[in-house]
Amino acid sequence: MGEKAPADLTILLVEDGDDTRYFMRLELESLGYRVIEAEDGQSAVDLALSEQPDIILMDLSLPGMDGLEATKRIRQDQQMKSVPIIAVTAHHESTFRAGAKASGFDAYVTKPIDMASLNELINGLGP
Repeated sequence: MGEKAPADLTILLVEDGDDTRYFMRLELESLGYRVIEAEDGQSAVDLALSEQPDIILMDLSLPGMDGLEATKRIRQDQQMKSVPIIAVTAHHESTFRAGAKASGFDAYVTKPIDMASLNELINGLGP
């Protein structure tokens, strides 16, 4: 994970489900991460550009702008090109995986989320 410890990493958690977002935030904070939250694609883009998080967990199915489009927009910013973005979705189909990769995601996890596996993935992708 480079030189940063979890407490030094900021994760942008993008999830429209209130309960899912709440429990994921609690789990991530218990692992030592600083968590900021967005519940739709436009808020995700705005927060990513203003807060410059270390990692983004992006739900694909969001109201308004979906996670694929939000990721494309985030990737247009020069400072956000190298920030790891992990797609988080309930979809298992290979078409969603292909779309996620083409939109600029670095990795892909499906719901329900195994937090231990997600933590390992974050550690492997983090700065």
